[in-house]
Amino acid sequence: MGCGSSKVLPEPPKNCCVDFVKAVVKGNKKQKLFEEESLKPPGKKNYFWGVYCSSDAQEPTPPAAQPPKQKHKQGDQEVTKQNKVAKYRAKFDPRVTARYNIKALIGRGSFSRVVRVEHRATKQPFAIKIIETKAKEGREVCESELNVLRRVSHRNIIQLMEVFESHERVYMVMELATGGELFDRIIAKGSFTERDATRVLQMVLDSIKYLHSLGITHRDLKPENLLYYHPGVDSKILVTDFGLASSGNKAGDWLMRTTCGTPEYIAPEILLRKPYTNAVDAWALGVITYIMLSGSMPFEEENRTRLYRMILKGRYSFAGEPWPNVSNLAKDFITRLLTIDPNDRMTASQALKHPWIVTMAASSSMKNLHRSISQNLMRRASSRCHSSKSGHSSGSNKSRRNWEKDLLERNLKYQPHHELQ
Repeated sequence: MGCGSSKVLPEPPKNCCVDFVKAVVKGNKKQKLFEEESLKPPGKKNYFWGVYCSSDAQEPTPPAAQPPKQKHKQGDQEVTKQNKVAKYRAKFDPRVTARYNIKALIGRGSFSRVVRVEHRATKQPFAIKIIETKAKEGREVCESELNVLRRVSHRNIIQLMEVFESHERVYMVMELATGGELFDRIIAKGSFTERDATRVLQMVLDSIKYLHSLGITHRDLKPENLLYYHPGVDSKILVTDFGLASSGNKAGDWLMRTTCGTPEYIAPEILLRKPYTNAVDAWALGVITYIMLSGSMPFEEENRTRLYRMILKGRYSFAGEPWPNVSNLAKDFITRLLTIDPNDRMTASQALKHPWIVTMAASSSMKNLHRSISQNLMRRASSRCHSSKSGHSSGSNKSRRNWEKDLLERNLKYQPHHELQ
């Protein structure tokens, strides 16, 4: 997602509205032109860290059984496609299409779409998040998301470039991250050591320290919201998705009460419905670090009640592969973040000064953890896919949709990854 160094931001609208269902601004090699995507029939897919698993896949029709294509039918289909594309473009605000050329549909949510665009004058690629402002949920998070994005300017935080507002929609022009998600990169890289982990964490911690200095708490830190800016080996990490972020006072005295987040990353104090601080972001960073070094979750249970009990007790372990090959300093770093009492938990600033981060794991083994991490990630993805399929055929396991409904009933504003419907 290339972008210029300057930000063009209009004055904040009086009634700014942003989609409650968040869309991750990213791009990858699997992107399709929006013309193709708009014609694609909807399908149900479970997504886990770059691994797709179809829950209702059907066997493709053998080529021999398909009727031969006729030229006139192809011509009719082409005309129909062009008409649909024209109608799709016509829905955009003229101010947007006058400045940007719409290239691809990246994702779709209940109240939003994200498209890849190209600036007509500079030819730079960007992403536009299109929000339908009729929804009540969108209005509820409008102020927090736009206010946060307008306030921040950090090399490791996604940048808001421009905003267009119409009667029923808001168009947010943002940086486009083309390097993929954190764990997609780890799997594809072929090698991953503790030093690689500290490089990532230095960037993330620096951005969180910056946010906290402004009185901003992200409240939904997870691997899916950490994107690489470009595919190169020297790419920076971008923290994205501020749909649940909270803007308060500086000096860390801002107390929040909203129960929100993604279950496996939620801090104990949120589950206890106690007033909490930005220390909840530090807890999430502990979970992310644990996953980054092992490919497994510190707290994982299909049953939500048991999961929350594990979190409340801080019940996790360093057993199994690859933990015997992980340094004690790395484990100490995780332990100081996954501390039940938020007052005893390391802050982002303190975490940056931890010996493991400062020395970039210099005293740690440089053993390649890639194989164990990838195996654990794939094993979990396979388990999730199997559980999802079983949930459709029997009542023993909850389906993903029922799980989300259960979370909403608990006032947990869980966001499905990528929001692809």
